[in-house]
Amino acid sequence: MSKVTYISAEGLKKLKADLDRMLNVERPGISRLIGEAIEKGDISENAEYDAAKDAQGMLEAKIAVLQDQIANARIIDQSKIDTDVVQIMNKVTIKNVKNNAVMVYTIVSEHESDLKMAKISVSTPIAKGLLGKKIGDVVNIQVPSGVIPFEIINIELGQ
Repeated sequence: MSKVTYISAEGLKKLKADLDRMLNVERPGISRLIGEAIEKGDISENAEYDAAKDAQGMLEAKIAVLQDQIANARIIDQSKIDTDVVQIMNKVTIKNVKNNAVMVYTIVSEHESDLKMAKISVSTPIAKGLLGKKIGDVVNIQVPSGVIPFEIINIELGQ
């Protein structure tokens, strides 16, 4: 049994769009490639056929994973999210106490993380360390380079 994943409505919409693209664009494209390879004759030594079948297997696995994620997704009710403590869907401003660098991250589900957009997964070490903490708290978070103390400067609704 798969675990329930909490996700924003926007994130679920993106997952459904990805699934739709795989089902209606990529799957027919691979089927066409397999058909073309078969038309060329002997498939026992046909590299194009083997590559297309491998691509089909990988695509079907991705489709199955996405279907499972969508089936087990629960939309987060953003009206119930507050900013008293850090939680998923919060935009958190933190300061590295060692070097005074200020960073702003929105904590999102694993499927919505995007570092370029400053959206970090709830399962990352930084997010795990911040969850449940309040403005003014200093938390020591283990990162690859060691333990870094972060002070929570602000908590607001994300997105």
